[in-house]
Amino acid sequence: MLRLQGQSRDARETIAQNEAQANAARDKAQVIRRSIDKDKLAAVQVAANEANALIDRRTFSWTELLNQFQATLPPDVRIAGVSPQNDDQGRRLVQISVFSKRVEDLEEFMAALEKTGAFSGVLPRSDRPDESGQLQSELQAYYTPATAAARPPSSDSGKGATGNSSPANVSAGELVAPKPPAKAEPR
Repeated sequence: MLRLQGQSRDARETIAQNEAQANAARDKAQVIRRSIDKDKLAAVQVAANEANALIDRRTFSWTELLNQFQATLPPDVRIAGVSPQNDDQGRRLVQISVFSKRVEDLEEFMAALEKTGAFSGVLPRSDRPDESGQLQSELQAYYTPATAAARPPSSDSGKGATGNSSPANVSAGELVAPKPPAKAEPR
C-alpha cells in the first residue's frame, strides 16, 4: 500500500510538471504569435510565391511539350511560336501560334491535342489569313505535362523532338510536320 501511494504521488508530480510545461509552451507560443509582423509575413509569402513561380519556369520541359506537338501535328499545320505561362489559379496555360492551309487542318490539330490528355480547353483565340492565303491562328490550351497526364499515342516510334530545351530555339516555321523520308535512288 505504501508502495502504491508513493507511485501515485510520483504520478501526480509528473502530471503537474507536464501541465506546467504545457502552460509555459502555450504562453511562449502566444508571445511569438503577438510578435509576428503581419506585413512582414505577407511579404515573405509573396516572395515565396515568386520563388515557386521561378522554380516552375525552370522545371518546365520544352522537350516534352515539343514532343507532344510533333506527335499531334498534321502535315498542313506548322507552329510559329509557343508561349507557356500560368493563369491566376496556377494552371499552366500555353499560347500557340500556328499556320494552316485549311480550317479543317487546324481543327484536326486541336482535336489531336485534346486526345493526348496533356491538353485541355484548346480554343482558337484569333484567326486571320496572311498574305500567302494561309490561316494564321492563335490557340490557347491548358497544359498538364505527361508526368500527370497520359502520353500521346504515336504510330512512329522514331518521332521525337531534337531536345531543344529553350524557348529561344523555337522560331517561326521551325516546327513542321515530319515528311516521309525520300527514297534513295539506285546507282
